[in-house]
Amino acid sequence: MSSSTEPAVVEAAGALVWRVRLGRLQVALVHRPRYRDWSWPKGKLEPRESAVGAAIREVAEETGHEVVLGMPLPGLQYVISDGRTKRVHYWAAQVAGRRDAVALRARPPVPRASRTEIDQVRWWDVETAAERLTRQDDRVPLDALVHAYRKGRLDTRAVVIARHGSAQRRATWSGSELDRPLTRDGERQASALVPVLSAFGVSHLATSEWARCRSTITPYSIATATTPQVLGMLTEAEHERSPARVAAAVLELVRTSSDSVLCTHRPVLPTVVDVLAQHARRAVADQLPAHDPFLHPGQVLVAHVAHTAKGPRVVAAETHRPPAD
Repeated sequence: MSSSTEPAVVEAAGALVWRVRLGRLQVALVHRPRYRDWSWPKGKLEPRESAVGAAIREVAEETGHEVVLGMPLPGLQYVISDGRTKRVHYWAAQVAGRRDAVALRARPPVPRASRTEIDQVRWWDVETAAERLTRQDDRVPLDALVHAYRKGRLDTRAVVIARHGSAQRRATWSGSELDRPLTRDGERQASALVPVLSAFGVSHLATSEWARCRSTITPYSIATATTPQVLGMLTEAEHERSPARVAAAVLELVRTSSDSVLCTHRPVLPTVVDVLAQHARRAVADQLPAHDPFLHPGQVLVAHVAHTAKGPRVVAAETHRPPAD
């Protein structure tokens, strides 16, 4: 029996790290001598750690590779030996390259797992990997990864939409909207975004010029030594005057090859989401936030964009909130 202080669900995260060699899709598997099995690199979330942060850390520990996450893959859920449920979140991932140098600056060093935990890391063609996997269920995310590859949707870039962190209430602020600050909770939310943005390889930062947005981006800007692009059009006031200018800015991010973040305000989000929906597969468009407030303070929407023959398409989307205190 599990202790009453233990969570009923054990949250874990990992990734299917992929590459293409000689025209063949390959994935990395790890061997755990304790269990004598071949599986995906994964592990439990640490206290106050996001699932994406855990996925990045666990892959680095178990494979020695720094990776950038791509589209989410089907997760798995099963009962473990103490009777609790284990829920594993998976993403497609690629080994970080030169273009990911900015995002890697935000990550702390990660020690390698001991040889008693992981004694082999092997790349296999996906057909061989399916046969090598010890658990039948581990083929579920692999099947999704192979399907995305065959459809031309696996190689993606991230467009991250961030709502600024919790700000001081208008009624209690004597200054202008330009400089209304984050609360302490908002500052914590901003700091919690650093590993999330780094996980998706964000290298380009765009933000409303109002202080609460700029402050939300600041921790990541400092961690990566990156100067944000400050855009007046992303403020509530400028959006009210010209939603089309906001739509054009979002479309530019969708069309670029960079992994980007755009930080803005709740009233601006309907326009932002509408642009993403116009460039999304129908199934993905139906999954985008559809009702006010669209995103909560400090929450992000990650749109995964594939550059297809028909132009850029949002092929997957997910939302993340800062871990609770």
